[in-house]
Amino acid sequence: MNIIGKRYTFFIISLLIIIPGLIAFFYMLATNNLPLAIDFKGGTLLEIKFESGNQPQPADIIRLYNNLGVEDIQVQTTGEGTFVARSSTLSDDVRGIIVNEMTTQFNSPVTVLRFDSVGPTIGREVATRAAIAVAIAALIVILYITIQFRGIPHSSRYGICAIIAMAHDVAIVLSLGAIGGLLWGWQIDALFLTALLTVIGFSVQDKIVVFDRIRENSNIYRKLTFETLVNHSIVQTLQRSINTQLMTVEFMLLALALFGGVTLREFSVILLVGLFSGTYSSIFIASSSLVVWEKREWRSWFRRSDQSAAA
Repeated sequence: MNIIGKRYTFFIISLLIIIPGLIAFFYMLATNNLPLAIDFKGGTLLEIKFESGNQPQPADIIRLYNNLGVEDIQVQTTGEGTFVARSSTLSDDVRGIIVNEMTTQFNSPVTVLRFDSVGPTIGREVATRAAIAVAIAALIVILYITIQFRGIPHSSRYGICAIIAMAHDVAIVLSLGAIGGLLWGWQIDALFLTALLTVIGFSVQDKIVVFDRIRENSNIYRKLTFETLVNHSIVQTLQRSINTQLMTVEFMLLALALFGGVTLREFSVILLVGLFSGTYSSIFIASSSLVVWEKREWRSWFRRSDQSAAA
């Protein structure tokens, strides 16, 4: 199984998936339409349950909010008679008015299940600290791998290639979030951030396993070329990587995405795709990047086109 020999095919597949999503992400960022939830831009989340009477539609609740002068409202159904309404910041008095209006208009007692308010300053602080945490974790990973792999040549490359592949997985998650925001109204909230950090953790762990096998084999198969050695190591860890992800994570997340309810569906799908991307990048991206760096293949990327132009 010559996985490394087809490395550029896998690079192209990743680019075809990542580029459209990142274009959508940066377009939404440039036009200030990034679908940030109240966790980051500030606002109020009101989860309510109608006990009986006329069950409203999300559009009816949005209309009620608008009639009371509340803008920027999004309503999601989470169960039978249960709704989550996200809006600009509301006071306790306004919340009481809204609940009373719902009780009157829809002829049903309303139970408030949750009422949370987040200021925009707190949201920005959470996002900033998350970015700093990821940056620090990336540096620690590079340092850790460099120290642990110090017995083989160019040990720092393993850590840097692990971070490159991790960036690949982050790009996949951001692309999915942007496309989901455009097509299905997904929002970037605390659960999205949790899923992203989980993907990063699983991604790095899986790549260290593959790189550790390369390190072990480099002391055993010293006469093999580096490309052959890396390919042999990937094949040895292939079954472990696939079985571990499928049996322990992917099947569970698939069930959660299908049957876990609306509130967990976005989180489950992001984790499902992100962890699959982590396994994919460990097999097809991280080690391939290591081979490209070892052979310095970028020197010949444009050589053929230059020779053709000269001819």
